[in-house]
Amino acid sequence: MEIRSTTEDDLGVFVDTLHAAFGRFPETPDDGRGVWWSALEIERGLLAVAADGRPVGTAGAHSFELTLPGEVLVPVGGVSFVGVLPSHRRRGVLTAMMRYQLAELRARGEFLSVLLASQAPIYGRFGYGPATYTQRLTVPRHQGALTLSRARGAAGPDAGTIEVLRRAECGGILEEVYDRYRRAQPGALSRPHRWWDLGAGQPPVSPAPRYVAVHRDADGVPDGYASYALGESDTLTVDEMIAADDAVFTALARFALDHDLVGQVVFQHVPPGHPLRWQLVDFRAGQVSGDTDWLWVRLLDVPRALTARGWFTDGELVLDVDDPFLGEHGRHLLTVRDGKADCVPTDREPDLSLDLRDLGSIYLGGTAPSTLVRAGHIRAHHPDAAALADALFRAERPPHCLHWF
Repeated sequence: MEIRSTTEDDLGVFVDTLHAAFGRFPETPDDGRGVWWSALEIERGLLAVAADGRPVGTAGAHSFELTLPGEVLVPVGGVSFVGVLPSHRRRGVLTAMMRYQLAELRARGEFLSVLLASQAPIYGRFGYGPATYTQRLTVPRHQGALTLSRARGAAGPDAGTIEVLRRAECGGILEEVYDRYRRAQPGALSRPHRWWDLGAGQPPVSPAPRYVAVHRDADGVPDGYASYALGESDTLTVDEMIAADDAVFTALARFALDHDLVGQVVFQHVPPGHPLRWQLVDFRAGQVSGDTDWLWVRLLDVPRALTARGWFTDGELVLDVDDPFLGEHGRHLLTVRDGKADCVPTDREPDLSLDLRDLGSIYLGGTAPSTLVRAGHIRAHHPDAAALADALFRAERPPHCLHWF
């Protein structure tokens, strides 16, 4: 079997092989737009080719920016388009492609890679760990009243306005508002212009019919939106809600919950711990479901990754990191001072011993190291190690990723 990079000449074979791996047939829109794979960067694709010349597997990567804690933007490879023909599974095809791809990512100078895992057990063995999480919040409309803020010093009534547009009328607004949001939100990924232009992905990126509630501030500048549709059983589903701050988010949520002829409102992607549920007059009206992982992270260069992100607590930590998939091991002294980190090799006794995938899970601040210590994933070598790691790895706010790829 051979693993090789793809070119434009391989586009048809790549798309056909990928769809065959999942038992599907490629969509064939007249204008070639609006299909989920239309943003494929074929020059970043891989084909696994059997000894008889037949393609049996695919893998690819998107060129994204990831926002790290501290509002640091770094390039990452967004791994996607991974599939193996049913006739060639459990023969090492996926493992060979993953090993080849990691080498290519490193050769490009990328020190992080990310993915959305279709099946959770698969990617941990390749060094990826779940790093952001999301959940669904369902609210019956008749129980959707929101409380007024009781907090001293809280922001006053929203001074903005909301305008209802159709998706086709506001693509530029969505792109602009999302880009401002993702630059400040840890765990968020960029959406390159070509994604919006091609309609690649899920709503609101795709051209699927949607209404969009666009929020504008007191000066008329768009600073938030909610993409939604009314479906069966009088359910209004909010695909995506982007807001510059909590006041804008609340205004958009109130708009959705006040919509006429609606039995319930489903907010599809709400960060765990979001205050919306607490704003309901009836706390129990907010029904949480679909609590799941979203973005998975793999470190390709531990020192570069640890020194790239922002930090919010000073301290020192010795990390003994094992990468069983690539057969690599390193012990690193992480020193944080005034929001910046230094990371160097050391022979000091470790504070924590951990697998690379667990380092990926705690890297963005969305998973507490102490949780993984209690779960038996990370070994703490002294009683204070987990608490120190929790303090060091926390982010300015929980990481969250909305982008689907």
